[in-house]
Amino acid sequence: MVSNRFIFCGSVILAILVVILLATLSPLPHTKTSSKPWLALSLYIQQPQTTFVPPDTHTVAPQDAGALIFHRVLTEGPKNTSRVVGKAQGFIIPVEQFARSGFNIIYLTFDTHEYSGSVSIQAKNLGNDRKDELTVVGGTGSFAFVRGKAFLRQKDDHDSNIVVPYHIILHLKYPDRSEIIPG
Repeated sequence: MVSNRFIFCGSVILAILVVILLATLSPLPHTKTSSKPWLALSLYIQQPQTTFVPPDTHTVAPQDAGALIFHRVLTEGPKNTSRVVGKAQGFIIPVEQFARSGFNIIYLTFDTHEYSGSVSIQAKNLGNDRKDELTVVGGTGSFAFVRGKAFLRQKDDHDSNIVVPYHIILHLKYPDRSEIIPG
């Protein structure tokens, strides 16, 4: 009987020592969960170059226009000769009944050595202003699960013969990876 009790107590003491050794010798978890919790980008959506329309000719889009589907070049700078970093694509219904629709989406796709992936922007509050604040609802690749704001501005240029790009400023927040359960 003594030997069984001795083996049991020895096993318990050995298990306690192993737990204490593992606790003291194991590396501490990283307190910094992401190398980049916030990211700010300033980009330009280039407009297609069109031919000159004389000032006395007016082109008016019908009020009940259908969907606006676009595919544009995304650059680092405001000039159309700036470095291309990706593309901007979107689907927007400009009719009042759909102004706050979840269907109004802008996708920015990046293909550079710094970033590879896409950002999805919900254009619910897109108005006729020269400056709009939009919501970033997610992303893929380098921008996986980002959230944030996108500010879309068009430079107020007095020369109507110049095609002005849209300036888009992104304020992106990466998710807190410490809450993700590995699996």
